[in-house]
Amino acid sequence: MSTGHPPILETASLVWSGEADCAATAARLAAHPAIRRAFIELHGTLGAGKTTFVRHLLHALGVEGRIKSPTYAVMEPYELPEFNAWHFDFYRFNDPQEWEDAGFRDVFVAEGLKLTEWPDKAHGLLPVPDLRVAIAIGEHDERHVSLAALTPLGQELLK
Repeated sequence: MSTGHPPILETASLVWSGEADCAATAARLAAHPAIRRAFIELHGTLGAGKTTFVRHLLHALGVEGRIKSPTYAVMEPYELPEFNAWHFDFYRFNDPQEWEDAGFRDVFVAEGLKLTEWPDKAHGLLPVPDLRVAIAIGEHDERHVSLAALTPLGQELLK
């Protein structure tokens, strides 16, 4: 019986005791060549560290300057020397027509890195992610992080 969810091919669990651990995870992912064509979903409550992780990842990839949350704009594009990256935040996304009007379908079929916060708000519109990152706040403010590969490319990213 199908659950409607893609199968998880591989997982990894981490504990971030501070922001340096978050930055180290982002740097490891940024060093992987497959990151250039990945789609990564980020899950977690408000304040869990999704945007912080994205900032560290984009800085590790070479983005300079301020990286702002796309909460109101929904999407922030980044041009890197060798590929493009897009950071989405669907927290305020309510209208599926906006998906079409904003050209998000074209972005998701284009080559490049896609990072998506609050992907459940765009349920049914997004492709299967390569990697699902779930961040939970722990009892002592540490972060419990689960990385789930849902595609072979996601598995590559976990190596």
